Amino acid sequence: MARLESLIGLVNRIQRACTALGDHGGEGMSLWEALPSVAVVGGQSSGKSSVLESVVGRDFLPRGSGIVTRRPLVLQLHRIEEGRSEYAEFLHAPKKKFTDFASVRKEISDETDRITGKTKHISNIPIHLSIYSPNVVNLTLIDLPGLTKVAVEGQPDSIVEDIENMVRSYVEKPNCIILAISPANQDIATSDAIKLAREVDPSGERTFGVMTKLDLMDKGTNALDVIEGRSYRLQHPWVGIVNRSQADINKNVDMMAARRKEQEYFETSPDYGHLAHRMGSEYLAKLLSKHLETVIRQRIPSILALINKTIDELNAELDRIGRPVGVDSGAQLYTILELCRAFDRVFKEHLDGGRPGGDRIYKVFDHQLPAALKKLPFDRHLSVKNVQKVVSEADGYQPHLIAPEQGYRRLIDGSIVYFKGPAEASVDAVHFVLKELVRKSISETEELKRFPTLQSDIAAASTEALERFRDDSRKTVTRLVEMESSYLTVEFLGS
Repeated sequence: MARLESLIGLVNRIQRACTALGDHGGEGMSLWEALPSVAVVGGQSSGKSSVLESVVGRDFLPRGSGIVTRRPLVLQLHRIEEGRSEYAEFLHAPKKKFTDFASVRKEISDETDRITGKTKHISNIPIHLSIYSPNVVNLTLIDLPGLTKVAVEGQPDSIVEDIENMVRSYVEKPNCIILAISPANQDIATSDAIKLAREVDPSGERTFGVMTKLDLMDKGTNALDVIEGRSYRLQHPWVGIVNRSQADINKNVDMMAARRKEQEYFETSPDYGHLAHRMGSEYLAKLLSKHLETVIRQRIPSILALINKTIDELNAELDRIGRPVGVDSGAQLYTILELCRAFDRVFKEHLDGGRPGGDRIYKVFDHQLPAALKKLPFDRHLSVKNVQKVVSEADGYQPHLIAPEQGYRRLIDGSIVYFKGPAEASVDAVHFVLKELVRKSISETEELKRFPTLQSDIAAASTEALERFRDDSRKTVTRLVEMESSYLTVEFLGS
């Protein structure tokens, strides 16, 4: 028994981890789908909720007329040691323990309304609830909306089809065990649960039949033909359940007392006394738990394969997005420096080769600058007419004797000044290329992709530095041009 509880408890924990990680399957079967669970299926007012509460031993589900279960409830039962206090936890509120099960009921209603609103609409987004108690067996149950035949006021016309499609999406999975709930005071031939179970599980290997409301049948009638498999045979035995009456519910009769009352009913019943040992909610829970163990054992190889596959996928994802970051400031600073170095490596590869980009800077000096220099108006500035004019103005009232040195200086100085425009344009062109390379390097640095804020900070710091470097470079090339025009040697003039 301990081994059984350990095995099913492990599956419960894996299912909970899958849900927390958002395992929705992707391609192929997901790990969640590979792990067996029990889907509770039945028509509205068939007694589904009462069966669940009897299995748990707690009154915790919302009640009312019409459609009450409007979202799937994934209920994971965890058996704990005797003497420990029982409690419940919701996946959407992981840090909060519920010890008052009336609060659990309210939380289910509130969480349902959060998605569907206070309407009669349904949603396929499940609520995940875990209950830890010494009075349960390790088991995963899924409470689904009750099947219905007509839409009532306030419901969309498609509600009948929507509910059936939702229920079908759970029960058609090969690892889902179907708990088909049928009320004894209705003809089994009209059972919505049995009809759907027969469609998705024609062999009956995955279907357990549950007959509720045995105590509400007309006097002189019984459900033995169904329970003993003469009316409709299943591979697994039918189980009869006697739920709390409405009077018991109104009086808040303890669920454990209700279990004892149920067992007493079967033991003293002239119709079902010979079947008392395999009737009741307590027997149903043990039967499902034992069957789950068998199913899990059969599927251990495939479950292990999927676990290993999932681990490999998660490790690959961790490698892609990066490993956890330290919490202390020193570790965080080290991480930031490593990320900056990674960006620096990518940026250098763009400049030095290995990645495209550096060649564009070479083209600025090899093509753009020479082309701009060729377009300078030297032909006009050094025309015979302009040379005569400049030389004449430079000589003033004393014409030169040998060579018009002063005029040459003015001509050369005026020509060199033309270089300022193309030189500054080259600085701007290189600045533009570098800004583009920074942007590309940030987007190509895999390590930075999980830190969008740091990406923005690096981009801002790089842009600020490049702006500063551009201003310094413009000043430098301007000084170089001025230096060339200010220092003309005798050899230069003589040449």
